[in-house]
Amino acid sequence: MHFKDIIGQQNIKNHLIQSVENGRIPHAQLFVAPSGSGALALAVAYARYILCHPKTQKDESGCHACHVKFDKLVHPDLHFVFPVNKTDKVKDHPISDLFLEEWRKFVLKSPYGTLFNWYQTLGIENKQGQIGVDEAESIVKKLSLKSFEGGYKIMIIWMAEKMNTSASNKLLKLIEEPPKDTLFILIAEEEEQIINTIRSRCQLLQFRSLSDFDIQQALVQKEGVDEFLAAKIANRSNGNYNNAVHILHNDANDLTFENWFIFWVRTAFKAKGNAAVIQDLIGWSDEIAKTGRETQKRFLLYCLQFFRQALMENYKAGSLVFYEPTDKNFHIKKFAPFVHGGNIIGINEALNEAIYHIERNGNAKIILLDLSMQLTRLLHQKEAKV
Repeated sequence: MHFKDIIGQQNIKNHLIQSVENGRIPHAQLFVAPSGSGALALAVAYARYILCHPKTQKDESGCHACHVKFDKLVHPDLHFVFPVNKTDKVKDHPISDLFLEEWRKFVLKSPYGTLFNWYQTLGIENKQGQIGVDEAESIVKKLSLKSFEGGYKIMIIWMAEKMNTSASNKLLKLIEEPPKDTLFILIAEEEEQIINTIRSRCQLLQFRSLSDFDIQQALVQKEGVDEFLAAKIANRSNGNYNNAVHILHNDANDLTFENWFIFWVRTAFKAKGNAAVIQDLIGWSDEIAKTGRETQKRFLLYCLQFFRQALMENYKAGSLVFYEPTDKNFHIKKFAPFVHGGNIIGINEALNEAIYHIERNGNAKIILLDLSMQLTRLLHQKEAKV
């Protein structure tokens, strides 16, 4: 990954390039970025620019060799840390170094991939990964050594919000006063989940979601999609290039999520004052609670997008509506009148609150049933007349 390969984020690219050219590279940086906006890809490109910069190479062949190593993500002074958990391969004390082969394949294939995609790669999508104290000890040992090539050592910590408190506390002193020519790049989607003492030691770079235009152009150039289809997909992707690629290639989860959603809204609408139908909502909650937390989160994010599409359809913004249900008995135009200015804020708040509690290991059955009860009320809420 080079800067030229990164989609959008031109202001941040320019800032990072100038920091290297001016010799003013902050020793600890926190990239806060929405999912699919390219923070990991940009961090790798930035690390390449630092470690393979002509100023750091004695001759042209050294520069070429550096790029070859980066192409395979095997540069000895580039280190990665990411959330892990026990697997069939690693049954005790999992740390990132034990999964480097899988990680390199994942990043090279899906540089805009999500945490859930990574968990799928490891076969732990029904678990929660973390960055624990064993990982922190490994980081301390690595960075206490001299760099292999006499320049910078760069530590990229992906999904830094998954660092537990013990790991965070162990790294505080190292992040505040790292060895000479040591650079930390922390990448997070949820800044508030990182403890304040870590955040205060880092220079913050705030990424934006990608524009529809940037995603459209990337789909045309990288995936060979025609302009019209690329525009359609970009609009549905919600600023997330990984979503765009997922929509383009589609997978079985889309149909599963659609089936769950349609059953849910139909049942919730009928459940008001009908105890028998409430039993169906309980069964629905139980079924989804059996899946992993990352699947539950992805489904609720899918629901948020579906409700937004219905709202736009209701307010005659048809040019922005690209969702096409595969269920021929479900029509978004017929559903749209039930999503309006009088209830969309409540629906969004209820879904986001459910995502929040699922992320924090709440009881999924209770969370989803409570969400269903709220939806039953909200779908029957009338829009205020002006």
